[in-house]
Amino acid sequence: MVKGKTPMIQVKDLYKVYQVGNTKVYALNGVDFTIYKGEFCAIVGPSGSGKSTLLNMMAGLEKPSKGEIVIAGKHIEKLSENHLVAFRRKHVGFIFQSYNLLKTMNAVENVALPLSFRGVPKKIRNEKAKEYIKLVGLEKQMKHLANEMSGGQQQRVGIARALASDPQIIFADEPTGNLDSKTTKEILNLMQRIVREQNQTLIMVTHDNYIAQFADRQFHIVDGKIFKIEEQHHEDAEEDTGNEEG
Repeated sequence: MVKGKTPMIQVKDLYKVYQVGNTKVYALNGVDFTIYKGEFCAIVGPSGSGKSTLLNMMAGLEKPSKGEIVIAGKHIEKLSENHLVAFRRKHVGFIFQSYNLLKTMNAVENVALPLSFRGVPKKIRNEKAKEYIKLVGLEKQMKHLANEMSGGQQQRVGIARALASDPQIIFADEPTGNLDSKTTKEILNLMQRIVREQNQTLIMVTHDNYIAQFADRQFHIVDGKIFKIEEQHHEDAEEDTGNEEG
């Protein structure tokens, strides 16, 4: 995969320290890396390794104790809470483990919801929502309510919703945690395809090394430090499914 080396996220000397009684706990202990536009990266590590803290900081949900987070040229660690909310709304999409769909809304309405917060007119946002629902392969489920869909279909709606607001970055927190292995593979292949076709930047947090292998690069984190960065080469992931067990 040829990438223009445009830095999308730069993390420099990042620390997050919590005071627990008289003890200082280092959730992040000096983290440095760069993620480029059009990359699918996985932050992988066991429970308590600091991966979710790192995701929350890059998404502007938590402030670092020390260090810099530069996203698309903007220092987000210096932004006020109001500016962070506006930043996330404009630049960031989220895919959640629990889908977070509104049960009283159908697929189109769920995908269109972030656009309504931006004041996009109903007709335009519904057209855009339908376009992204087609992209994730759910043309026939557009009018289905969340509870009329399988877990895998709900997660596809979640991906469409993350894409609909044209984010520069999508964060996915254990996005296949509630899915069986076959559906997990389908969702990860879909995420790979979207990164390639839409030139999206996608950062996924997972505790599972198998799932992390679907990413272009894997950042292995333990005790708040990145100890290894691995690169994967999979040009045609969809076609190359015959020799894996799932």
